[in-house]
Amino acid sequence: MIDADEKLLPPREEAPRIEAPAEERLREEIEALRRELKELKEKNGARHDTKAARPRGRTLWLIGIAFLILLVLAALLGWLPRHLRAKELEKESRQEKQALPQVKFVRAQSSAGADELMLPGTTEAITDAPILARADGYVAQRFVDIGDRVRKGRVMAIIAAPDLDQQVAQARAQVAQAQSALKQADANLQQGKANEELARVTAARYEHLVARGAVARQDNDTQQTNYQTQVSNVSALAEAEGAASQNVESARANLRRLVELQGFERVTAPFDGVVTLRNIDVGALITTGTTLMFRVAQTDRLRTYINVPQPNAPSVTVGEEARISAAEFGDHDFPGRVTRTAQALDPATRTLVTEVQVPNPDGKLRPGMFVNVKLQIQRVSEPILVPGDSLIVDAAGAHVGVLRDVKRVPPPSRNNNGKSKGETIDGTVHLQNVTLGRDYGAATEITAGLSQGDLVIVNPNDNVREGVRAQATETQAILDVESGSPAQRKQNVNSEKLQKQPGAEPPPKRPSEMKKKRGPGF
Repeated sequence: MIDADEKLLPPREEAPRIEAPAEERLREEIEALRRELKELKEKNGARHDTKAARPRGRTLWLIGIAFLILLVLAALLGWLPRHLRAKELEKESRQEKQALPQVKFVRAQSSAGADELMLPGTTEAITDAPILARADGYVAQRFVDIGDRVRKGRVMAIIAAPDLDQQVAQARAQVAQAQSALKQADANLQQGKANEELARVTAARYEHLVARGAVARQDNDTQQTNYQTQVSNVSALAEAEGAASQNVESARANLRRLVELQGFERVTAPFDGVVTLRNIDVGALITTGTTLMFRVAQTDRLRTYINVPQPNAPSVTVGEEARISAAEFGDHDFPGRVTRTAQALDPATRTLVTEVQVPNPDGKLRPGMFVNVKLQIQRVSEPILVPGDSLIVDAAGAHVGVLRDVKRVPPPSRNNNGKSKGETIDGTVHLQNVTLGRDYGAATEITAGLSQGDLVIVNPNDNVREGVRAQATETQAILDVESGSPAQRKQNVNSEKLQKQPGAEPPPKRPSEMKKKRGPGF
């Protein structure tokens, strides 16, 4: 058992390691202190026993009653406010269950009939020709370099081709030889004609003499046969002369071919343009049809190809005006025109390939630049515009909350600024399936499923379900998309700025967060 005096002492802690004499002295001092404390306690206990008086029963009753009263007051102060608060919450919950869900709505509007379509493209030279060699040899001289402007027919380089020069000389000799053979064939033909005439006269004379009986019939037959032989010989000589004439023409044609090839030793510009590429220098080996020497581009007029989406393809016509802009020139743009279309959509992308040409007399635009092409599109059917945050996207597709069976309610009171709030109505919620068009961020086009004037619920919450009765207040939203506005000209490709209506709520500063809330794909 632990003595009462020991309880008054502080708990013992593990003593540090000290020497034995010091430890003995400490133990003796502790025992002395305990004895003194025990004596003091005995003296104090005897004094209290002599002086203490036993309390009366009435006093004990009063103390108990006071204690009970304090307990009751404490219970009332803790339970009563909590009870009142619970009743108030129950009342509010009952009222909330009985009240209709509160939503906001806007009236669906038709989009503009004309739309500005902006598509990306890359500028190309109206004519871009690679210059390849037509003669084998070595570059003897070079007269142009990249960036030089050339006129049609200007000599750009000279190729030394000694083999080709020797072939030209040989071809000229072959022409001369063929001409000599032709003259010899002509002389033989003339001689054959003379022999034919002599044989004819002799055959006629013998035929007259045989009729008189002056010569034998055998001699006459011999002369007649000789005449026919000379006739055949003349025909053969005529054919030989024709063959010799054809040989001459063949030799001349070969000479002309080689002379033409020899002319390709002088490399000339095919049209007026700019040298955009040079691959050779003096001394370089040139191979016919393989070595790319230069590239010349005609840049006074450029063209760009754009891919028009299928919904806008019927509105694109040849001759339509276009505006071409580039980031390097800021707000300055260049006039262009649609020159041709593919007249068929690419089945892989569902787009119409369209060529737009733009005059470039001052050379500001360069081939290969990334540009934006703006077209004014007249829509066949005007889509419906709704706020972007009114869409409900789930596994079943895209929906929009629409109010049906509408009943008007009394006009609301004025707000603190003295302005009357929008119209308040009661209606049944219907989740309408819709087909989405272009997404402008704060507003979205609906191509099917809605009509102008439909009451569309804005920013629907979890209470917006099919068939639920709701109380709605009309609000304003950004639905006006003006084509060609200054804000729209600064927008990225395939997007447009939305114009703010008077009194409309400001557009969200972070439309990407709105798209995340609406669901994937928006």
